[in-house]
Amino acid sequence: MKLQELAGRLRDAAGELPPGPVSLGTLAEAHGGAWQASLLLLMSAPCLLPIPGVGTVLSLGLALLGLLLWRPPQTELPARIARLALPREGAARSLSLLARCYELTHRVSRPRLAALAGPAARWWLAPLTLAMAGLIFLPIPFGNLLPALTLMLAGLALAARDGLLMLGALGLGAGALASSAALVLLGWQAGATLLGFSA
Repeated sequence: MKLQELAGRLRDAAGELPPGPVSLGTLAEAHGGAWQASLLLLMSAPCLLPIPGVGTVLSLGLALLGLLLWRPPQTELPARIARLALPREGAARSLSLLARCYELTHRVSRPRLAALAGPAARWWLAPLTLAMAGLIFLPIPFGNLLPALTLMLAGLALAARDGLLMLGALGLGAGALASSAALVLLGWQAGATLLGFSA
């Protein structure tokens, strides 16, 4: 499904949601086969915000999504997850926000290097998601920024079937791992110096 078509489908779904809580299964149906990409975006975007505890909670959801991505491609959410529900207003806003993201991405992306962003992408997307979830979980100052951006870019690449964007996500993920390792090392050295353990 093209991104423009997906964006239009999500906008229509946002205006046709039933009253009351909306299950994740219903939201996944609105995405067709693109629910994995949308969940990556929905769960990683809030991690950019400096709100205590948000990254910790969402990192667990991202880790679960990473495990799901490792499985063969699925068109439906697992039953336990599908039964989880969101308030109707929040669900409608989420669908509208995703539609806007896909419309903007459509302007700069196109299907290319499809093997990197197709069904086989789970072999590197799943470990990438797990690794970034681990970095988001760690209490590293400003450590959520690059991992969250990595997963958002990966989600957009998956939805657009754009292998070039996926390569960008993998490169950004490598940078996130390197920068986080450097921050941990610097923190360890600073702590050792303050405690008098340095040589």
